[in-house]
Amino acid sequence: MICILLCAGYATRLYPLTQNFPKPLLKVGNKTIVDHILDDLENVPQVTEYVIISNHKFIDHFKKWESEQNYTKPITILDDGSMDNDNRLGAVNDIKFAVESLNITQDVLVVAGDNVLDFSLKSFVEFAMNKNAPCVMCSEENDPQKQRKTAIITRAGDGLITSYEEKPKEPKGNLAVPPFYYYRAQDVAMIDSAITEGCNTDAPGSFAAWISTKTPTYALTIPGKRYDIGDMASYELAQKIFEK
Repeated sequence: MICILLCAGYATRLYPLTQNFPKPLLKVGNKTIVDHILDDLENVPQVTEYVIISNHKFIDHFKKWESEQNYTKPITILDDGSMDNDNRLGAVNDIKFAVESLNITQDVLVVAGDNVLDFSLKSFVEFAMNKNAPCVMCSEENDPQKQRKTAIITRAGDGLITSYEEKPKEPKGNLAVPPFYYYRAQDVAMIDSAITEGCNTDAPGSFAAWISTKTPTYALTIPGKRYDIGDMASYELAQKIFEK
């Protein structure tokens, strides 16, 4: 299984901090956001390789970071060619770009490069292996305004997703989906069809939403807390928590 880290965004809500520096390489505690993710995945045996997708503006920062690493699993840094937020490829197109550039024919774990977790992704990977189906994680979100800004699902008792909507005007439930996804090789092979059928290429969860209409897709309740580094307030909060 290959882990694809989505790191090609521009983090405009963190300006000026990220105006000339990529958000995934900001430090939380004593290490970068990317290192928090990879340090965990080093202990997930099913994951054998890391692919990090950067934009062109920040590619040199990621190459410098890579030159200083000694992870046991190979790292590939990809440049998606984008130079500014207005011309970004979008998360789904970045996944497609990675799959086509590297001719990926394996299962993939897709992770946004701007989240810090206080739990391991190992349980999610094991859940996905047991289901042998596309999978996401979910957590309760009871603020109606926040529900309308994220992906919301409903599910059956065995975790089977029964509805999946990106930024719904009228949410059917209160289970929000953070940007962590497992796709089998045959799911990834359908990404062109998803885009052709109108899948929103900017929101990472839109491909998972599309897949859920084609094949049974499951959701695991998130087994801890995640810190989405979206703005200065959330970054400062994560800093305080992980400094302890």
